[in-house]
Amino acid sequence: MIASLGMYDFGPAEGANDRLWALIRTGLRGRGLEAPEALTRGEHAYWDAWQSPDLILSQTCGYPFRARLHGQVTYVGTPDYGVEGCAPGYYRSVFVARADDRRKTLADFDGARFAFNEPLSQSGWAAPQTHAARMGVRLPPAVQTGGHRLSAQAVAEGRADIASLDAVTHALMQAGEPESTLKVIALTDPTPGLPFITAAGRDPAPVFDAVSEAISALSAADRDILRLRGFVRLPVPDYLAVPNPLPPEQIAASA
Repeated sequence: MIASLGMYDFGPAEGANDRLWALIRTGLRGRGLEAPEALTRGEHAYWDAWQSPDLILSQTCGYPFRARLHGQVTYVGTPDYGVEGCAPGYYRSVFVARADDRRKTLADFDGARFAFNEPLSQSGWAAPQTHAARMGVRLPPAVQTGGHRLSAQAVAEGRADIASLDAVTHALMQAGEPESTLKVIALTDPTPGLPFITAAGRDPAPVFDAVSEAISALSAADRDILRLRGFVRLPVPDYLAVPNPLPPEQIAASA
């Protein structure tokens, strides 16, 4: 069996995720389900895990879920991170620029160089491009970084002017590096948060219960590290209704 929690798994969150997984594992085994001893990390924690018939639990992003994984996996539930201004289980993106950049609003960044983690990211690509397009703002892709923290680094180093980070990742980064060289420019509208999934055909109910119980049993310190507030079920159609933007190459061509 395979389990991975790679979406928020850096710094102190790694140890907290290990302790969370130990509680989930106990809950799964207590319900007669097989569960691996340890989490899968590294490159195999993502697409390889998500598409495996041996997947017991992983967390993906809303865009891959609606674009490629829906119908190929089973939705379990969505963690609630208590993101300000969002309903339980929802989150949003944070536009960041260098602190010394004189531009103050998103409209000021029309045509600015945009750093993004990957084309199938909801918070790093889909949400910011959709939000900007509604405002008539163009954010042509300048560099694909491979991760939210790398997008922030690209802006800090001047390789891009602006980036969009998942609000939970941004909060985790702020906790680890409070003296940031970046400033917040704008926020996107809330969308359903990063879903937990299991393999297609697997009953999600006992997995949901094991995760929910584990979050409740997790120490207050670890819940604070992971910013976890609870575990909720959201309607799958809410994920599928989120709009998809043009891919980076098309936006770049039209810039």
